[in-house]
Amino acid sequence: MKSAAASVTMSASGRRRWGNDVMSPESRSALMSRIRGKDTLPERRVSELLRRRGFRWESHVPELPGRPDLVFWRYRVAIFIDGDFWHGWRFPAWRHKLSPFWQAKIAANRARDRRTHARLRRHAWTVVRVWEHEVRQDVQRVADRIAAALQQARATNGIIRHRNPLP
Repeated sequence: MKSAAASVTMSASGRRRWGNDVMSPESRSALMSRIRGKDTLPERRVSELLRRRGFRWESHVPELPGRPDLVFWRYRVAIFIDGDFWHGWRFPAWRHKLSPFWQAKIAANRARDRRTHARLRRHAWTVVRVWEHEVRQDVQRVADRIAAALQQARATNGIIRHRNPLP
């Protein structure tokens, strides 16, 4: 196994580099450990507005594909609040800036998102995808969009009285 010190080089600007990274492995590890997979700031902001409107939901339901961030069982609506980087918003425009590892990682995330969306739709779920930048720009508009999807699903499906995970 190669030690971290052995792979340190100097960049043209005189900064130390660890492989393709400008951060030491310890610094990168500390940074990555603070990235949350659930209860992120965008999720909390959207949740707060929906709660004020009287909606109730479950979060990160493991029985459904992709563990949607918000699940409205009564209306069969699944909400995903996706991070721009991790889920590749406009990925083709900035893909070339990433190392092969991150290109493959984000491409796989996007493919998994498409499969999850298709599987939920096949089982008559309404799927709403919200991007992190949309929440930052206008969280009220995001809440309006989700509320409209819930109203549409209620009109289409009625209220579902039992919790029915996918087979």
